[in-house]
Amino acid sequence: MINVFTQHWQELLLGFGNTLLCSVIALFFSLIIGSTFAIFEVLPYKVLHIIGRVYIEVFRNIPLLVIGMFFYVVVPQFFVTLDGFTAGTIGLTLYTSSFIAETVRAGIQAVDDGQMEGARANGLTFMQAMWHIILPQAFRYVIPPLGNQFINLVKNSSVLAFVAGFDLMYQGDAIASTTFDTFNTYIVVGILYLIITLPLSYYMRYLEKKLA
Repeated sequence: MINVFTQHWQELLLGFGNTLLCSVIALFFSLIIGSTFAIFEVLPYKVLHIIGRVYIEVFRNIPLLVIGMFFYVVVPQFFVTLDGFTAGTIGLTLYTSSFIAETVRAGIQAVDDGQMEGARANGLTFMQAMWHIILPQAFRYVIPPLGNQFINLVKNSSVLAFVAGFDLMYQGDAIASTTFDTFNTYIVVGILYLIITLPLSYYMRYLEKKLA
């Protein structure tokens, strides 16, 4: 196991960096997109509600690999060429945002209706009330499931291996195919994934206790 890392540390660190970068980008944008479509679902406008529901149902029920391959193989044929990292990150973002949207929507609906009524009675618009009153409370409710989604996002970033995204899994596959030391290679890859996911898991637990 040590030999695998010492002999291939450059490839592994490159993959680790790409996995971390992909995860951060996808986490940031999936949270924004997911929250937006969650708000669409609770807005008193039927068209926006339908748009939000269609988006969530489509991307939540298509396998992540299919979404990633769509942007890597299909999109370049008709629009613009995307490298594996970009295609995989876009697919991961859209896929994860659909689950985050459902999570945030549940948090919004868990907030007492009187909160919105009180905010509107004090002169706030619907969106002002949503931004300043409802969403802060909703996010407190959904910290545990959001934390699970973020951890799943990091693990799901391995989809980049299928679209030549040069992530950690891709580098692990390349090393294993040349050294034939699959056991030790994937042990090292697993440890590097833990280096990302364990701190995130503990931080979400800390945040949950702090905001309880």
